[in-house]
Amino acid sequence: MLKNQFKQNEMSETRKRTKYTLKFKMEAFRLVKGGQAVSVTAKVLGISKASLDNWVKLSAKGQLKGAGDKPVSAEQMELARLRAQLARVTMERDMTRPELG
Repeated sequence: MLKNQFKQNEMSETRKRTKYTLKFKMEAFRLVKGGQAVSVTAKVLGISKASLDNWVKLSAKGQLKGAGDKPVSAEQMELARLRAQLARVTMERDMTRPELG
């Protein structure tokens, strides 16, 4: 009995789901559509790859919706875009660099 109560309490203290605005989701989708890898974009934006995969699928169907609970400023979006661009350029540079040895 006590063991079950502990599990219930433990489960209730899990992380809350983060909600993102439609603008944030659309910017993430735009980065992927522009050629940025989903995994790189997700890592740079600090979201799960699965979430971004879902947003890409929903956006392709025209069903992407957002939540107003997590406002994203223009500065945050610009920072996310620049981080994604840096990750892409770094990856391209590393792929074209000849191996030594």
